[in-house]
Amino acid sequence: MAEKHFFEVLTEETPSVNKAFFDLVGAIEKDGGLDAKTFQLVYIAIKAAVGEPNAVAAHAGFAKKVGATREEVRGAVLVSLMTSGVTGIASSLTAALDAYDNA
Repeated sequence: MAEKHFFEVLTEETPSVNKAFFDLVGAIEKDGGLDAKTFQLVYIAIKAAVGEPNAVAAHAGFAKKVGATREEVRGAVLVSLMTSGVTGIASSLTAALDAYDNA
């Protein structure tokens, strides 16, 4: 049996918290001043910098759906080299490119 994803547990255990979280995300996306593609690329770069390849992979697919190229997704991960060294690339580059290619 596969382990439940964090958001599945959050939805089941605390639906109001889950809703509030996604309402906040929606507000940031709507009023944050970034177009959808830039938002996703920034998110990928930040998550790569903190070493969260699962989030990077998920958002690589989202980025592709809003028009980001494979090179832009790769570049967003590579930015993490400047902020966190090899850690971000080591944990996230393959995840990002595989997810992009399979989205």
